[in-house]
Amino acid sequence: MSETQEKHRKERSGEVISNKMTQTIVVRVKRRIKHPLYKKVITKFKKYYVHDAESVAQPGNHVRIRETRPISKLKRWELVEVIR
Repeated sequence: MSETQEKHRKERSGEVISNKMTQTIVVRVKRRIKHPLYKKVITKFKKYYVHDAESVAQPGNHVRIRETRPISKLKRWELVEVIR
């Protein structure tokens, strides 16, 4: 693989729910699925620990995150941008 090419990495967007750790934020990502049998739309949430090197994100902000190499035991995502 050429050095100029960047690997395709997963991206998610969600809401910051905590920034109480040093250089780490907790982001809640929402997804909606349809139940296979009952056809009801269900909202599911997942929390991601995200590396925020400059500590710019605040609780309530909407952010975009990208998958990266493991940074610690739980952190495998990095902050790309604060949307709003």
